[in-house]
Amino acid sequence: MRTEITAAIKAAQVGSSAFGGPSFMPTISAVLETTLGTGANQADILWTAQRTVNASTNDDIDLAGVLTNAFGATITTAELVAILIINAPLSGTANLSSLTIGGGTNPVTGFLGGTTPTVGPIRPGGFFLIGCGDAAGIGAVTAGTGDILRVANGAGGAATYQIAVIGRTVA
Repeated sequence: MRTEITAAIKAAQVGSSAFGGPSFMPTISAVLETTLGTGANQADILWTAQRTVNASTNDDIDLAGVLTNAFGATITTAELVAILIINAPLSGTANLSSLTIGGGTNPVTGFLGGTTPTVGPIRPGGFFLIGCGDAAGIGAVTAGTGDILRVANGAGGAATYQIAVIGRTVA
């Protein structure tokens, strides 16, 4: 398995600047590439889905031994390399609800820190992306005590979202 995760912001401003010229066009970007394996800059788990979570409820995703990959094999994540969550993917209908990531019982906390922190709100049309290819990734997954990734929906109606998790079977 090979992955490429890209985060970039490209902008254009018109006017004089410290960099000279009538326009300023910065690009800030990072690319995380992995190859097949369980070490630094490697990953051997990919799980993607489009899911719906009802208003004022939670979608608790068990990352250790419950999910299946695109080929029907059960996957057990031991370490996370990257997560992407898109609220209201391009599906023709807009979500009305914001999503919050984290919290809950037996949560994955490595990339969040603390015991039950959250990230959000991720408003309709927004996204959350985090990744790190080093030997520790963005955090460990501990079966039974730290393996739940919660996607919580506020009020306003059901929310459809897309999620991609890249990980390793060995921490």
